[in-house]
Amino acid sequence: MLTELLLENWKSYEQARVSIDALTVLIGTNASGKSNALDAFAFLNRIAHGTALTAALQGDGVLPALRGGVEWAARRPNTSFAVGVTCRADEQTDYQYRLECTLSDSRCEVLSEQLTRVRYRLDRNGLRKRDSVLGQIKLFRTDPCEIASPTVTARLYNEKQGSPRQVSRVQSVLTHLVGQKLRQEIQDGVGVVVAALRDIFILDPIPSHMRGYSPLNERLDSDARNIAGVIAALPQEKQASIESVLTRYARKLPEKDIRRVYAEPVGKFKSDAMLYCEEQWSDSGDPPTVDARGMSDGTLRFLAILTALLTRPRHSLLVIEEVDNGLHPSRARMLLDMLRTVGEEQEVDVLVTTHNPALLDAMGAEMVPFITVAHRNPHSGLSQLTLLEDMKKLPKLLAQGSIGKLSSNGLIEKALQLEMDFSAAEQQETVHV
Repeated sequence: MLTELLLENWKSYEQARVSIDALTVLIGTNASGKSNALDAFAFLNRIAHGTALTAALQGDGVLPALRGGVEWAARRPNTSFAVGVTCRADEQTDYQYRLECTLSDSRCEVLSEQLTRVRYRLDRNGLRKRDSVLGQIKLFRTDPCEIASPTVTARLYNEKQGSPRQVSRVQSVLTHLVGQKLRQEIQDGVGVVVAALRDIFILDPIPSHMRGYSPLNERLDSDARNIAGVIAALPQEKQASIESVLTRYARKLPEKDIRRVYAEPVGKFKSDAMLYCEEQWSDSGDPPTVDARGMSDGTLRFLAILTALLTRPRHSLLVIEEVDNGLHPSRARMLLDMLRTVGEEQEVDVLVTTHNPALLDAMGAEMVPFITVAHRNPHSGLSQLTLLEDMKKLPKLLAQGSIGKLSSNGLIEKALQLEMDFSAAEQQETVHV
């Protein structure tokens, strides 16, 4: 699974890393760079599915453009950027992948690319020792290439000296190697990284898209428009299990009980489906049934998030921007419990962004190591990512109030700015001396 995202000259970032845990929370003010970091996940996911680099940024007939397209992919005035990930295959093995791209004439092409396998020592319990690299090998790397060259030279581990591979620069070398006959070490590494990138799912539920009938389908769309079709298409036992979990958590949303949340095929050919909810508002009479057209935006978004968690492959990454959008603050603790509990049960990692003080307060001190703050450097304007626990003044800040209170009053960003001001002053003093 993915454990780290690397950004170099990507949009508003000069250099940054995002650590990925079972539940990772990204906070920050507007225009701090949160969405720019999430766009890197979308870019990597697209290229892993074989999309050309330019189309992964600019969009095509099927994919929408990422924000800014090709023009704003690299931090100005640079004309290149790099993104990368670390994937953990097992307790002993990591794979580090890095892709550098150059931008020219509205095109995005490979500038350099490499995949490295890193092995670690294990302790007597079979767990990885901290900072104990046993050895590493480059499974593939590219030679420096001319900007005008249509191909890049890729050299594979232990490949004969006279047989490097010439690969088109319009797609990643990683994608090119998928399905080819390779040494086992290279095949394993390519397989792990490609699978991890393909299993990134960026969810942006749009309630207005979820209210209609949807065709039966195996995979949830990114806007959750086909939520009913996905649930109704499941095998009977799996469908009953998922509907039971949906109902259990949905009951905690309104003031009265929801007796059942379910989806079922409709129409003459049973090829479409609708999402339904039975509500218990009185003790007499049959419970009223409401379909998706009558459900609130918050309820539909919540059901979409929960359905995504329940249907994603194990060891995949679910990314949700503004996870609490449309949900009442009083339900923040329940949302957090659902993300942690269901994510752990399904072995799906979750990365979310939020502005909600209630959700941050619900996290408590135990979540501090998993909260990352996106913020701007006041001197350069660059976006930076700082782990909350790495802030020097965090103990003093927490003495003033909860994380939600600190965030809503802008105290976290002010403390980070003071730290950067102090660091800049120290550097200037050192240069002067």
